[in-house]
Amino acid sequence: MKLKDLLVNVCYTVINDGNPEISDVIYDSRKVSDNDVFVCLKGYTSDGHKYAETAIKQGAAALVISDSLNINVPKNVAVIKTDDTRLALALMSVEYFGRPAEELKTIAITGTKGKTTTTAMIAEIFEQADIKTGTIGTLGVVYGGNTYKTNNTTPESYEIQKSMRDMINAGCSAMVIEASSIGLKHNRLAGITFDVGVFTNFSDDHIGGVEHKDMAEYLYCKSLLFRQCKNCAANIDDPSWQAITKDAKNVLTFGFSDDAQLHAENDHLLSDNGFIGVHFEAKGLKELSLDVGTPGKFNVYNALSAIAAVSFFGVPDKAIIDGLKIAKVKGRVEPVRVSDKFTLLIDYAHNALSMENVLTTLRQYKPNRLITMFGAGGNRPKVRRYEMGETSGRLSDLSVITEDNSRFEDVNDIIEDIKVGINKTDGKYVVVPNRKDAIRYCINNAEEGDIIVLAGKGHEDYQEIKGVKYHMDERELIAEILEENKKL
Repeated sequence: MKLKDLLVNVCYTVINDGNPEISDVIYDSRKVSDNDVFVCLKGYTSDGHKYAETAIKQGAAALVISDSLNINVPKNVAVIKTDDTRLALALMSVEYFGRPAEELKTIAITGTKGKTTTTAMIAEIFEQADIKTGTIGTLGVVYGGNTYKTNNTTPESYEIQKSMRDMINAGCSAMVIEASSIGLKHNRLAGITFDVGVFTNFSDDHIGGVEHKDMAEYLYCKSLLFRQCKNCAANIDDPSWQAITKDAKNVLTFGFSDDAQLHAENDHLLSDNGFIGVHFEAKGLKELSLDVGTPGKFNVYNALSAIAAVSFFGVPDKAIIDGLKIAKVKGRVEPVRVSDKFTLLIDYAHNALSMENVLTTLRQYKPNRLITMFGAGGNRPKVRRYEMGETSGRLSDLSVITEDNSRFEDVNDIIEDIKVGINKTDGKYVVVPNRKDAIRYCINNAEEGDIIVLAGKGHEDYQEIKGVKYHMDERELIAEILEENKKL
């Protein structure tokens, strides 16, 4: 593709004229090869302009810059100057990958909480409607049963465009993405017109450091999404909804409020035969009786977000009902079916606050016993271990203390630190240092009506010991244990 074809939507001035054939669009100088265009991005700790000379030596045919270069650029290397190279990267990536968003049903979700769960719910509803779907977010790029890890919730624009093209090539016809405030701030989603933008909620987060200077900037960055959406679904119960969606078109509101176009009624918790979730009735836009297979009343909001989003595509009601019942987020209170008599969940909670949130939610289901299996990471502050031990001891009927990324520490030393916290409570506990043995203990000693939480690993598929990451997926361990139990 010619350089000027990539720049068709970029505002720029020409420093070194030329229109070379471009092999790829690159923003990491280490990856530059012959005939690439190198886009100089300015980050928090590095500046791509410093690597322009390296890129030229490696064969770059063109440079895109926002600052002056203090090097002699060969005449055969085209140089384009623009105000914002991140925006340029996004717009060039759109063209390089052939405008993939135009070939997909696209939904972007922004909000402080609920993005990952809502993404999973929408994807499952689409799949139930025979709409093959890919997702981009906290868990990485997911499609076709495969997960490709990313560095950020909302990856760099080039990765987003490439992922959409890969999804199309794999047979997908829809894409759902988590639009983080940082991603919006840095133009990672620029150049995409989404079919639907979803606003979940807004609260204090990501303030300070290299993220947002204050709440006003945080809110503003969230609002940027709705300038590039054909339709909008917004949580009317959130006080910030109008400020964030002020630039939105065709707004559909949802919530518990009677003023919402799609609202929830008669919500209550569900726990039966190993199923744990929440029931509610949708009214207004949709008249549906729904069981959501994700625990906690707050997931009614996530379900409403998903229903509102897919309603713009005429998805059948049956797909919504079936999708919400089985949708799950890997590692987020993720149910693993083991028995009709008790419930087994995998969750990423790996500090006291996240444990508090999960265990408090599960307490509302009034289990026979709430059993929490957890460990704590090595080479991390000991206070975290004390706090996790105290939290589990206070909220669990039984704590099963085990390993979790011991790194360069002895797992038994970490366990002793956890016991310091748990001994501040009256909570019962057992120590099973090997994680697989600890899971086996939980399963084999479960009683009817128990809820068991395997906390700490979530979506992680490794155990880090002495500098080595060993493969370990708790879902696989559970399957192995169940097979081994059959042979006893």
